[in-house]
Amino acid sequence: MRKVIPWLVVILILIIYFLNKKQKGYDNTIIKKNGAYYFNSHIIVNKDYKISPFYTPFPKLKALNALKIMINDANKQGLRLIIISGFRSYFKQMRLFNIYVQRDGLKKAQLYSAKPGFSEHQTGLAFDVATPGLHESAKELFQYTKESEWLEDNAHHYGFIIRYPKGKEHITQFMYEPWHLRYLGKKDAKKMKNTNLTLEEYFHLV
Repeated sequence: MRKVIPWLVVILILIIYFLNKKQKGYDNTIIKKNGAYYFNSHIIVNKDYKISPFYTPFPKLKALNALKIMINDANKQGLRLIIISGFRSYFKQMRLFNIYVQRDGLKKAQLYSAKPGFSEHQTGLAFDVATPGLHESAKELFQYTKESEWLEDNAHHYGFIIRYPKGKEHITQFMYEPWHLRYLGKKDAKKMKNTNLTLEEYFHLV
């Protein structure tokens, strides 16, 4: 009887552990399908998880529609937001990255641009936004605008996160980019906002 009790305790602990995991909605399992990595049905692309050059995103209309609604709501409040970049193919990212490397060198380019295959833009779920007049070479000034402040406070209500937040560069491995939005859906975006976590932290990738 004494030998049975410890096993019952172990089994009980395991049951509680897995139930708790299920309630959180995470099983720490990353799967690869169709040339991309997924965690809890969310596609993962960063400097550790590469997407196939031939990955073709199906139309992400939900993300694009959410972005349009968000921009429209911002406009109603006197703020002006425009989309300056959305989906990029592997080969377009390759051209851009090579241009940045030639201009700034590899080390600096990697702080703000992803190598081909490691860019979220290839998923169709990432968008760069700006205010009219801030072209590519001046988009770092976006962080000082009212639009940037509004996105920081409201993007999660529309299902978006600021993918590369300030103070988390050591985790995301990218510079602060208040213009780079990633669609996750309202539920996960709100949780991330409330916990002040990056996508890597939220999905237990670090």
